[in-house]
Amino acid sequence: MSVSFVFKERYGVEDLCKIMALLRSEEGCPWDRVQTHESIRKNFIEETYEAIEAIDLKDYDLMREELGDVLLQVVFHARMEEEAGRFDFQDVADGICKKLIERHPHIFSDIKADTAGEVLKNWDEIKKRKKGQNTQSEVMQSVSRALPSLMRSAKVQQKAAKVGFDWPNEEGALEKLEEEVCELREAVSSGDKAAAREELGDVLFSAVNVSRFLDADAEETLTEACDKFIARFERVEALAKEQGHSMQELTLKELDALWDEAKKAIHQAATQPEE
Repeated sequence: MSVSFVFKERYGVEDLCKIMALLRSEEGCPWDRVQTHESIRKNFIEETYEAIEAIDLKDYDLMREELGDVLLQVVFHARMEEEAGRFDFQDVADGICKKLIERHPHIFSDIKADTAGEVLKNWDEIKKRKKGQNTQSEVMQSVSRALPSLMRSAKVQQKAAKVGFDWPNEEGALEKLEEEVCELREAVSSGDKAAAREELGDVLFSAVNVSRFLDADAEETLTEACDKFIARFERVEALAKEQGHSMQELTLKELDALWDEAKKAIHQAATQPEE
């Protein structure tokens, strides 16, 4: 089956919208035609994280590709809404342009903002006014529940801190973390799983609070911890194999000894000066 399509050396956003319309048409792709917002929701999340990974890797060719995949998701969802008669991609573009103009009065009107801090303050005030938020609780409730929980926790805490509900320094946050760990221990000892679950949540929330005072993004810090764990685990597995064992054959004490050895070896490799 052939379709009416003009091939080009270089395509633009309008071409992308036309291709998506074609794929969703009766003459288009059987898979694309049957998709819904809900069916491809997770694709949006996955593509966004892959773009973030490209940024982290500083792989700019990959970044260009992954940003294209994210844009595809935007066009895909917008096309579904155009078919439903509610809005289209141009409405999406129009909306974000108007928001940028409104949120940058220091550029597009006579409001003064000479620092990044002043810009953010104006942005928050305009956002609150636009959304009709009259209390800080409403501001906190507006933080999306779909965000990764560590990120959402940090944003909620930042909103609370803006009205003074915060520790003066990291010491108070650390003490609160220790307090929550003690309460978790008590809940675990009691055998009350529901209480233990609740207290575990408080521990995680308090740990994020500490991360704010350390200027260490909780999501990024935990990602780095995962990477570190995998590297050490890989080293332990290699050490066990060198000794003629599988990890399953070793006791926890023996594995712990290999873990310490792996930790030491990785640390020495990381701190060894380059020749």
